[in-house]
Amino acid sequence: VQLQASGGGLVQAGDSLILSCAASGSTFSDYNVGWFRQAPGKERQSVVAISWSNNMVFSNSVKDRFTISRDNAKNTVHLQMNNLRPEDTAVYYCAAARQWRYARFADKYHYWGQGTLVTVSS
Repeated sequence: VQLQASGGGLVQAGDSLILSCAASGSTFSDYNVGWFRQAPGKERQSVVAISWSNNMVFSNSVKDRFTISRDNAKNTVHLQMNNLRPEDTAVYYCAAARQWRYARFADKYHYWGQGTLVTVSS
């Protein structure tokens, strides 16, 4: 499966942004999708993941601000980010994997999009 992330940009603290992950090349509904982010000089971290059956797992830092949804008919996952903070600044990646039990572990994802930069100014 091929993934393409989009929607990043420069916003101010408190603003909202929607990231999209478009999939092609395989049966998208078979895959769990995770969003990860990597800030300069830091390790890639899990943001949120959604299973093929719409189970979700959020990191504590975003669970009250971000939501995730998927549209299997359109092979797309959306990440709605609200009340953005400067510490949310990072390159955001979407990834796909078959096993849900490892949803928060980047090394368990086999397919990755190219990343989209989100910059939040204070």
